[in-house]
Amino acid sequence: MEIPYAPENKENSVPDDDYLQFGPPHEAMFFVLAYLPLLELLAMSQVCRSVRDALSNDILPWINITVYKPLSQRLSDDILMKFASKANGKLTTLALINCEKITDEGLQRVISKNPLINKLYFPACTSLTPEGIIRAVEALTKHNHQILHSIRLKINGIHNMKKDQLETLRSLIGLKQTQQQQEKRRNLYHKHNTFSTSTFGHEEDKCSIDVDICPKCNEVRMVFDCPMDRCERQRQNLRRECRGCCFCIPRCEECGQCIESDDWEEAACTDNLCSGCWLQLPKCNFCNRPYCNQHANQKCSVPGSSGFFSEASVLHVAGVWQTRIISGHLQFRCYY
Repeated sequence: MEIPYAPENKENSVPDDDYLQFGPPHEAMFFVLAYLPLLELLAMSQVCRSVRDALSNDILPWINITVYKPLSQRLSDDILMKFASKANGKLTTLALINCEKITDEGLQRVISKNPLINKLYFPACTSLTPEGIIRAVEALTKHNHQILHSIRLKINGIHNMKKDQLETLRSLIGLKQTQQQQEKRRNLYHKHNTFSTSTFGHEEDKCSIDVDICPKCNEVRMVFDCPMDRCERQRQNLRRECRGCCFCIPRCEECGQCIESDDWEEAACTDNLCSGCWLQLPKCNFCNRPYCNQHANQKCSVPGSSGFFSEASVLHVAGVWQTRIISGHLQFRCYY
């Protein structure tokens, strides 16, 4: 099968069959295949015979497997093994995001056939256990010491992870105490939320493990720092003051700074915002609440609402509007 090509036609004109030209796909299309997640690879295999043959005969598009919604909800152990086998044992990145059906047994089957994996990303894969993760890392490091210090793990969302199990994982990948201190750079909450899943296989993340022991609750979770300079000065005296998991220290969805219980606002998407970010975001004219930028695509207008507005768009209409903050909320009052 070949892809038809139609030259540009005049506006509102329908291309005739005589204008259609058939030919192979552009060569540039084959170069992008190695950067596509699994769902896009499957879609591309249905485009034409040339692309399907390229995906069947070349292992490069399959050495980095990235799976996320909606495919993650249907991915099983057998299907994952089928896709992983296309790499012919040279799989290097296995990123499974919210793949609830993947079990320890299925993961072990993939690991046993692909000893070169150095990136294991399993956020919110709830069927995996800490013991299964440990067995997978043990299998990778047992016979291949060259990847010992290059393994990257993202295991946030794996339930019942204990401190001793985290220490076991650190020791398996050769992460010594001195290296752990060097890797404890600032981990910002809002940067984590805006991370694109499509870059899992090609990111420049230098952190070996994404979870840590929270200094507040002493549980294994993702631990975040406050990006504000004033909190940086506090951390010089009290290092645990502004560092902790999102359960212990509430943070602004926009800027990531820690917020006090009396200094936070709720967005229309139910996320927490600091007062500064709350004031800057456009508000719904009906409920006077904003959406954070992460959920801005969920905006909708209800009957009786004139949409979303910002402070800059408030003009002199039927009087002079004055903005003031009362009890932490932005209010408008009209004076005639």
